[in-house]
Amino acid sequence: MSDVEQDDARPDPAAPSRARRPGRRRARPPRRHTVAKVLLSSLLVLGMVTGLSVVFIYRHLNGNLTVVDLADQLHDRPEKQGRELPQEPLNILVMGSDTRDCEGCDIDQEGTGSGFSDTTILMHLSADRERAYGISIPRDSLVDRPECEAEDGSTIPAESGAMWNAAYQLGGPACTIQQFEQLTDVFVDHYIVVNFQGFQDMVDAIDGVEVCIPEDIEDPAHGINIPAGTREIEGKEALNYVRARYTLGDGSDLSRIKRQQAFIAAMAKKVISSGTVARLDRLVGFLNAATNSLTVDPGLENVYRIGKLGLGFQNIGLDNIQFLTVPWQYSPADPNRVEWLPEADALWEKLIADEPLTRRLTSEAISAGNVPGSGNPSSGSGSESPSGSPSSGAEDDERAQALEQAGLCA
Repeated sequence: MSDVEQDDARPDPAAPSRARRPGRRRARPPRRHTVAKVLLSSLLVLGMVTGLSVVFIYRHLNGNLTVVDLADQLHDRPEKQGRELPQEPLNILVMGSDTRDCEGCDIDQEGTGSGFSDTTILMHLSADRERAYGISIPRDSLVDRPECEAEDGSTIPAESGAMWNAAYQLGGPACTIQQFEQLTDVFVDHYIVVNFQGFQDMVDAIDGVEVCIPEDIEDPAHGINIPAGTREIEGKEALNYVRARYTLGDGSDLSRIKRQQAFIAAMAKKVISSGTVARLDRLVGFLNAATNSLTVDPGLENVYRIGKLGLGFQNIGLDNIQFLTVPWQYSPADPNRVEWLPEADALWEKLIADEPLTRRLTSEAISAGNVPGSGNPSSGSGSESPSGSPSSGAEDDERAQALEQAGLCA
């Protein structure tokens, strides 16, 4: 049973209670739907204080969402894996659209159109809500793209050795989901597409995100000019930071992915740690920003359901929210492209079984509890590796070198 179906499973308060056995301790009552309750109660207070209609605000936030059902475009889907727990593991495929054909998205005069999805992240939320993994897939991955169906009903033919992000340009999110499921055998429960403006708005709604930039970023060709230093960035500067590539680190897309992971980890840390869900202005502002530029599936068609999904992240320790990249190597056939290593199969199998990832798979992961350059690791994360095991000096040196290569502060 999914998170969005839990309300129907509550016990009847009128039913007679069972007598407790002598000597047995009463179980601690579970915390239910904290985010959703805070959201609805906050909207109620807002309505009482200002005279605004709660229903109007709720409908406004829901109306921001673009809901697109892709079920009819997906075929030969993998079996959905579940566990005998009150909740089930969830897989959400997040796609960042670089289209300029939307309000606020024409940031560099590169034209309009459907665009690519240069950012693809599979978010896995474990059934016990003790782990969350964000798995980045390089846009330059060479894959055997399966046949897929476009929105207009036309068929996009299969292609061997195709670039990962071509699927989105050819057939939109449905083709990307079809490609992901066929290559990994991981069932996608939900999908989210966010554009440039939506990203900026979400960062602004939490008053920026702290980053540590080891060197000036100067890219006149793409209108990017960001001085070095540690500070909170927002708006277009934040967008330019996660887009920057050629003038920071080694200039590769893999390094840019690493910086994006660090930024999202810092963003998650701020949302969870700063009391966003408890402050009315930040909560409504963040939800308004988040919903205004998102395209989602019918399973996330209203803010209540999104709030309940967000609940799953509230009780996960920041160290257990980890971001990593699918195991890869540069392609022998084309050094400008990458191929997935055999270890990628082990990664997908772990996610399907909803098991913790091994230390080997998470050796270079970035956690929300220990964001590179933050200088403020969460409690207990100090000298541990992302998997929670003590790290050696050699591992620390390798990690610092990898961060420096990616244009991140160690």
